[in-house]
Amino acid sequence: MGNWLAQLRQHIVGARLKAAQGARKPGAQAEDLAAAFLTRQGLKVLARNVRCRGGEVDLIARDGDVLVFVEVRLRRNRDFGGAAATIGPAKQARVILAARHWLATEGRRWQDAPCRLDAILLSDLAPDAVEWLQGAFSDTP
Repeated sequence: MGNWLAQLRQHIVGARLKAAQGARKPGAQAEDLAAAFLTRQGLKVLARNVRCRGGEVDLIARDGDVLVFVEVRLRRNRDFGGAAATIGPAKQARVILAARHWLATEGRRWQDAPCRLDAILLSDLAPDAVEWLQGAFSDTP
């Protein structure tokens, strides 16, 4: 009888783990596409998924001497606006917070470099669905 309960518990836990992994998978795929796209454009990706308390930036790259902080957005359904519509003032503030935190910690050597805030917008998980907005928003949301 105890074996049955252990199997049921494992089944439930396994299903939750699979659901959680599946929920994040499209976002991770979008970030992979964005990183590959930026690399093809000549940028060097320095960091991915930089988080701090209250903020996150998806990609950090170098475009020559310019440091680029990139927000990656995937939105397949355009009924309520495209991917750009999801980058509001609150999201911009979270990206800026994480960028400043990274510059003050791991990215100290680039703290004097000029910076740019870009967005990679995807309407699908395909290389031809990438739209790159350079200077998508400023550091004063």
